[in-house]
Amino acid sequence: MPDQPESQYPQKRRSRRAKIAKPLRVRPSDPRDEHFEDLPISINASKEGIFFQTRRGTYYKGMRVFVTFPFSSPHDPMNCEYVAEVVRVENLPNNRFGVALHLLMTMNYSSGAKPGSLTRA
Repeated sequence: MPDQPESQYPQKRRSRRAKIAKPLRVRPSDPRDEHFEDLPISINASKEGIFFQTRRGTYYKGMRVFVTFPFSSPHDPMNCEYVAEVVRVENLPNNRFGVALHLLMTMNYSSGAKPGSLTRA
């Protein structure tokens, strides 16, 4: 059996990823970061994280963001917004970047809810 190639990035995931292409909205949460609204499509997601590609080069490791996933419109009551942290930024071909987010907490339901947990309003 051939050796598996080692990943450039260590595996720190606690839950499985699913290839899922859904729109999301990303905005910086720190007022010191320049305001933007990025509307990429996810590449994969898990209960605790999301990976997407973007042309925006302003993401950095440790950056805190607000993430709405999945995102359909700003006024959709089913939107679920999270506070997340950028854990990895990859340089990709064609002036694109791969961004990995770790979901820290949801903003919509009970304040102590963990991402992926079921809560009621």
